[in-house]
Amino acid sequence: MNDAPADSRIGVLALQGAFREHVTSLQSLPGVEAVEVRTKEQLDGVDGLIIPGGESTTMALVAERWGLIPELQRFTRELQRPVWGTCAGLIFLADRAVGTKTGGQALLGGLDVTVARNFFGAQIHSFETRLTAPECLLHAPTAVAGQPTFRALFIRAPAILETGPGVEVLARYHLTPEEAAEDSSRPASVVVAVRSGHLLATSFHPELVGDARWHALFADMVRETIKGKQREERQAREVSPLEARKPRDLPKH
Repeated sequence: MNDAPADSRIGVLALQGAFREHVTSLQSLPGVEAVEVRTKEQLDGVDGLIIPGGESTTMALVAERWGLIPELQRFTRELQRPVWGTCAGLIFLADRAVGTKTGGQALLGGLDVTVARNFFGAQIHSFETRLTAPECLLHAPTAVAGQPTFRALFIRAPAILETGPGVEVLARYHLTPEEAAEDSSRPASVVVAVRSGHLLATSFHPELVGDARWHALFADMVRETIKGKQREERQAREVSPLEARKPRDLPKH
């Protein structure tokens, strides 16, 4: 916990999965208020949203049952508020997904990527490794700032097979020879973290390894969006000097 006054309010979708761990990670950051989100009203009250890992099909069914899918789509695509999806959350944000269960599942979309559900296999194939940290993590205001690598924990994780234009690749995972030998059709490396505008997505679980740099990055994205919105509101209220000096139209006789 920190005592700094909050300048942003970040919600964590709390339908299923590792939402409490995300809340704890956010609470370690200065200036961030973290709240659990389960209703439209709670969603309307946050500046950004994290969609956590969990069972993606179960989360989709619960969200549909509670009528949240249209609200989440509006939050993500129409309002364009910052959203970060981890593991199952990445699948939610993807425009395209392969390997979904029969009948598919609801996708929020907005992120121009193709993901493979459970690319790394079942729960027993979960693993942790260290990956090269992108530049945006190196100066994060956290206890592990400056470290050139980060811990990446993959639990029944998806992987990004294709990225569209405008999608920035932040991290890749290179398959080991043993993993490649299991299925020769799989690519030698896959994308596991991306950013595209107001959207952030990771295949792995930063909230479970005690490294809050990804949370700090997302908090910065939220603050930038807040500042941009405030600038737009100020500009809308301002009257240009030319307009202020423009003489009023007089009645014609």
